[in-house]
Amino acid sequence: MLPALPVFLLALAGCGQGGTAVPPIIAAPAAAAASSDQAAIATFLDRHWARPLAAQGRVPDGFSAVEASLAPADCGSCHVEQYRDWQTALHARAMGPGLMGQLVEMDPAAREQHQECIRCHAPLAEQADALVAEIAAAKPASPGKTGLPSSLHAQGVVCAACHVRSQQRSGPPRRDRSAPDAMQQALLPHAGFVATTAFEDSRFCSACHQFQPDEYALNGKLLENTYEEWKSSRHAREGRSCQSCHMPERRHLWRGIHDPEMVRSGVDFAIENGDLRGAVVHAVLHVRNSGTGHYFPTYVTPRLIAEIEQLASDGLAVPGTRVEHVIQRQVPLDLGSEIADTRLPPDGELRLLYERPRHRAAVALVYRLRAEPDEFYARFYRALLADDSIAKGRRLLRTALEQAESSAFVVYEERRELPEP
Repeated sequence: MLPALPVFLLALAGCGQGGTAVPPIIAAPAAAAASSDQAAIATFLDRHWARPLAAQGRVPDGFSAVEASLAPADCGSCHVEQYRDWQTALHARAMGPGLMGQLVEMDPAAREQHQECIRCHAPLAEQADALVAEIAAAKPASPGKTGLPSSLHAQGVVCAACHVRSQQRSGPPRRDRSAPDAMQQALLPHAGFVATTAFEDSRFCSACHQFQPDEYALNGKLLENTYEEWKSSRHAREGRSCQSCHMPERRHLWRGIHDPEMVRSGVDFAIENGDLRGAVVHAVLHVRNSGTGHYFPTYVTPRLIAEIEQLASDGLAVPGTRVEHVIQRQVPLDLGSEIADTRLPPDGELRLLYERPRHRAAVALVYRLRAEPDEFYARFYRALLADDSIAKGRRLLRTALEQAESSAFVVYEERRELPEP
């Protein structure tokens, strides 16, 4: 029912509700200079991600309309590759129909309630203002020329969400580790940029991908705990940041659980082919979280299913022969409890054992891992659509449900012939 909506929004947003505190430094560096750098990064990030973000304020004298703009397309007029990548990323769709279908049901003046979601999904103050106007108008933003929404708030995590504060641009040092000096800054568009290694630090990502210790937890575990999962892994100890996997070569892609190749790159598979022990088929599928720097999966919304089953000569599954194991942090829609947590920690492994009588029609086994990136969302949207009080967002929620149901894919599949009986 609608009164429970804020609880659902908390799950969808993947963000806490309080102010953002930068997580502690991973380990004290040996050199005092390095320690000072780490402290400077923490100070920068505390200020950079102080929620809700302040409005940008007055445009500096001499800025052109493009220099003053917060629209990604205008940023893309110079930063062509970054803009092209961003258009393909889920950050550009962070305010998709599932979220907008809920927000339009709210009171336009309920800004604090909006912030439960948009503090991460569309964090700029200017986006918050545009959202209020859209809710009041009860007219969803229309797509622009790129196929993405044209209004700033509907474009989700825009370039400025990470790179612009008080009309000042900031980003990582150049690839050669240099930064423009004062004279160069004056000659660059939008007065150049402030260079900081904070953009290369995993704590930058934790602003949206990590709940604080006093925020929502189930079974003693925070609902969103990605940064801490990484921090405890060998990937952190070996110096691999979030950006090194999700922004390779500084590309603005942020591939994750929805991307088949990204998922495959983080998981290893091994099989022990089916052998007969009397009339019983014995086989094993190993699924190892070898390359994912956090739990696989990290959040409550995806589900993965490892399975083994017998195949007939026509390639179809033999009914009643499947064995499966769900890899998921399973929660009910009200987020009131944790049903089970069968996720794989970094370097963790699932050993799916298959011991079933051989069907007389079986000629092979198939080993498979299926991904349902939006399993929780699909359940959630069905529940909302069953609620007759949902009106303004119903069309958007139907679209969201279609998208959620169509996001499934096969991560791994291998067929092995069974030995002759």
